[in-house]
Amino acid sequence: MSRRPLRIGNASGFYGDRFSALHEMLTGGPLDVLTGDYLAELTMLILGRDRLKNPDLGYAKTFLRQLEEGLGLAHERGVRIVTNAGGLHPAGLADAVRALAAKVGVPVSVAHVEGDDLTSREDGALTANAYLGGAGITACLRAGADVVITGRVTDAALVSGPAAWWFDWAPEDHDRLAGAVVAGHVLECGTQATGGNYSFFTAHDVRRPGFPLAEISEDGTAVITKHPGTGGAVTTGTVTAQLLYETQGVRYLGPDVTARLDTVRLTDDGADRVRITGVRGEHPPATLKVGVTRIGGWRNEVVFVLTGLDIEAKAGLVRSQLAETLEGVADATWTLARTDHADADTEETASALLRLVVRDPSPDRVGRALTSTAIELALGSYPGFHVAAPPGPAQPYGVFASSSAPAAEVPHTAVLPDGTRLPVPARPDPTACPSTEPAAPPAGSTVCGPPAEPPARPAPPTPDARGSGGGAPEGVGGAAPAGSGAEPRETVRAPLGALAGARSGDKGGDANVGVWARSGPAWDWLRATLTVDRFQALLPETRGLTVQRHELPNLHALNFTVTGILGDGVASGHRFDPQAKALGEWLRARHLDIPVHLLPPPEGTGP
Repeated sequence: MSRRPLRIGNASGFYGDRFSALHEMLTGGPLDVLTGDYLAELTMLILGRDRLKNPDLGYAKTFLRQLEEGLGLAHERGVRIVTNAGGLHPAGLADAVRALAAKVGVPVSVAHVEGDDLTSREDGALTANAYLGGAGITACLRAGADVVITGRVTDAALVSGPAAWWFDWAPEDHDRLAGAVVAGHVLECGTQATGGNYSFFTAHDVRRPGFPLAEISEDGTAVITKHPGTGGAVTTGTVTAQLLYETQGVRYLGPDVTARLDTVRLTDDGADRVRITGVRGEHPPATLKVGVTRIGGWRNEVVFVLTGLDIEAKAGLVRSQLAETLEGVADATWTLARTDHADADTEETASALLRLVVRDPSPDRVGRALTSTAIELALGSYPGFHVAAPPGPAQPYGVFASSSAPAAEVPHTAVLPDGTRLPVPARPDPTACPSTEPAAPPAGSTVCGPPAEPPARPAPPTPDARGSGGGAPEGVGGAAPAGSGAEPRETVRAPLGALAGARSGDKGGDANVGVWARSGPAWDWLRATLTVDRFQALLPETRGLTVQRHELPNLHALNFTVTGILGDGVASGHRFDPQAKALGEWLRARHLDIPVHLLPPPEGTGP
């Protein structure tokens, strides 16, 4: 007998997300399971430093505070809670939840998943954690757990694990699991699926978007929606944007299944409802991704404000005055942001920002002595000298790297409510690759057999080499593709974002930029026009780096991965936009020659 669809929601997309979301999701409408995603690469570093100070910590403390009221609400409504808030210490958070339940008088059973912590295997690592799948969550729910706490599982496992429990799927149900993984990927970042961070945000009221939920059916299809009366919007556009977020290639590799993103189809299913169908799944890889964080050294920064005339000369004076001080510092990076306007009517808009970032293994070489030297220039440097903040001490920074480990060597374990420790076996190594290969798996990953060696990471461009580049050259972008037989169309110089949306993000030191068109004709033009060379011409900071381009025709989308643009990852503070969150919006703001007939009416951008 088939079961009704699983109604599963999300109440957190990161550690620090809207505190009231758990309450809002429990009271806003019916749910079977509520998930919370608290972990990111930067979060693991934060939790690692917490654990250094107190070995009993290492989990997301705000989750406990949310449960003070939420635990009783979930119990009253029969909602299971599944979260990765356990971070580096899932057993510790599980114990804390039990203590809270006893304190507030709520009878709940708590289980947790562990085995992801591989720190002892990585020399010098602050944290090293394998990305586990959803099978441990499934086992905990089958044992009757009301609350399941995990450490580092894949974000989508918070949804695929409960779906496999609800429908009693087998590990070989690849298509169904892949459908749940895709739904989980849409939910994992919370309000990014309901209008948050959305390119066409002006078409909706997104002042306070509601959190998303999915109605997952037994065949693996799903509907993405939200509770009635909540803000934001669920459209094919908002779901497309989230599907493209932080993905690489057409195969979305995971420990339970490899989901084929090139098979995903989206259709409107009513107001604030988008149906996901057609998702195909393949055997998971034989290895698990392992995220490793380390303390990289110490950093500091000074931001000089340069106002009015002679901006370049003022910047040059400061750099020359500090050149001797910076000798011996391991890394000193200058960036001049020309935020100034000619003949500006406010002082702030007449000013540019000169940013000095210093990094070194020793805190002494980049500490207060260095920043104080910069302040000593105040009465003997450029006219109008001032800085954006007072001098401060050096701060530690982290670096992130990813490696892999054979799945069979990772001790994935479900610790059931009664304390039973249930080993979760790894999927057997597949004996053969899929017979049809539309595209090669991304470097460093594999669908079967051992992982390929990742390419050497090129050095990121120096900040001094970065700049606008002036957009694509005149005459670029509007012509019909060579050999298409199409007649040339009238074009106009316009930003790419007039007809395409984008969503970008980080994966360690790499970034991805997903770009999608809002109509079939616009997709044909985008597909022919936005080549890797054009992408790099529009975003000069990507020149000299490896850029891979992937097509997702069902979504009218392209996905670009840029290797090494973020250096050692967000925690290293390498770049102005350290997580590449706005890289896609920069791309949309760049100008090309766009056929006039593709552009929307000037009175609005549309949904």
